[in-house]
Amino acid sequence: MADKILEMHHISKTFGGTHALKGINFELKAGEIHALLGENGAGKSTLIKILGGIHKPDKGEIIIDGKIADIDNVQSAQSYGIGIIHQEIVLVPYLSVADNIFLGREPVTKWGFKDKKQIYSRAQEMVVQLGLNIDVNTLVGELTVAQQQLVEIVKAISFNVKILVMDEPTSSLSDEEVNHLFHTMEKLREKNVGIIYISHRLEELFKMSDRITVIRDGNYVGTKQTSETNSEDLVAMMVGRELESFYTRTYSVQDQEVLKVENLSCDNVFEDISFTVHKGEILGFSGLMGAGRSELMQTIFGASPYDRGRIYLNGEEVFFKNCSQAIEQGIAMVPEDRKGQGLVLENSVGFNITLSNLKRLMKNKLLVSEKKRKNQINKYVSDLSIKTASSEIEVSSLSGGNQQKVVIAKWLATKPRLLILDEPTRGVDVGAKSEIYSIINQLANDGMAIIMVSSDLPEIINMCDSVCVMRNGKLVAQLSQSELSQENIMRYATGG
Repeated sequence: MADKILEMHHISKTFGGTHALKGINFELKAGEIHALLGENGAGKSTLIKILGGIHKPDKGEIIIDGKIADIDNVQSAQSYGIGIIHQEIVLVPYLSVADNIFLGREPVTKWGFKDKKQIYSRAQEMVVQLGLNIDVNTLVGELTVAQQQLVEIVKAISFNVKILVMDEPTSSLSDEEVNHLFHTMEKLREKNVGIIYISHRLEELFKMSDRITVIRDGNYVGTKQTSETNSEDLVAMMVGRELESFYTRTYSVQDQEVLKVENLSCDNVFEDISFTVHKGEILGFSGLMGAGRSELMQTIFGASPYDRGRIYLNGEEVFFKNCSQAIEQGIAMVPEDRKGQGLVLENSVGFNITLSNLKRLMKNKLLVSEKKRKNQINKYVSDLSIKTASSEIEVSSLSGGNQQKVVIAKWLATKPRLLILDEPTRGVDVGAKSEIYSIINQLANDGMAIIMVSSDLPEIINMCDSVCVMRNGKLVAQLSQSELSQENIMRYATGG
């Protein structure tokens, strides 16, 4: 690898009374993939926002190609060849894919008008080079979360970057899309682009990175050559302790059937789906992106209609016209997109925890009992170990893992008999993952029926009693615990 193209020395940043970064050091070589690892809230995103010109450091210096860089804003960062794919999607939903890629730097005709033909042809060329199946004429708001993430990647590398930051780029991608991304990263490496790669998926870091730098609580912990470390060492560096048991699962499936789905179909989405879930059971759903898993769960939860089939809850057939009716019957759903669908980000932790359960907190038909409200908030903050300075601060200020716990708390407060979890640990660090697994396990032990939709195969293998595999809207297999393996699941998911 070539010389250092980036050095960040003693970077410090304070927000109010919170020390987000405390003298962080980081370096990147040309053609290197350098992973940045740490729990949610460790300071990774703050460090990247400083590099990208969103924040100014209180102390420290940034050196690019051996010279001190003065990065005042996003534009100056781009002028230094820095491109960033942020964890949060920042596309304009009402513009097309092509317009988003070239937003703010549109090529023009000789008469000074926006050259739409060139915008669309160049955008299509970049999409094809990445091997993506996306129509650049489509409005971004009509794309799935995974497709929007891919557009973010295309947009970032469309600049002439020499330093590319990827913040959780695979969190919404299927295995096939991840492989496309890794192939692109290898091509960028060959062009001497240095890549800073942020991910909680350790297997990705061991596959792709050359070095791994760990930060914890805003402090620099250390840098390891990837070939000279292992998962246990990295986890201990991240959390300051060893995780005795990452996956917590005891098995206590009961005979009582909670949910039964018979021949459920929604034209052009999923077809002829049948399965049952019992008390204390965790039933997994696996499959590639677009297999219809999330759409099926939304239908069961009353968010989408279906054309044929039957749904039974505790032995009685139910027809939900909306989510409110499903909630009243004891169904809760933690959605895939926690920020877009699970939380009201500008409101407090306490507001979000009580949002789905206000009827039970009323002391009369008009007013909420403040005592009941506080008791409920305190109970779930304590039971789920939600790390927050106060229940009245904005939920957006919490780490991803704690935000996810707030979403889970909101639904547990409704006292559900069936809990649907759609990608429950996406974008969550290993420490918070372990805590969420313990929560899920305890809920199952207490007799709750749980459906877990996940693209994380180790998660679904270690946490579920059995797993339904979907492909192209059809349930192609239900694997027992003894049949669960990554190879077996992928064989059915891909039709191999």
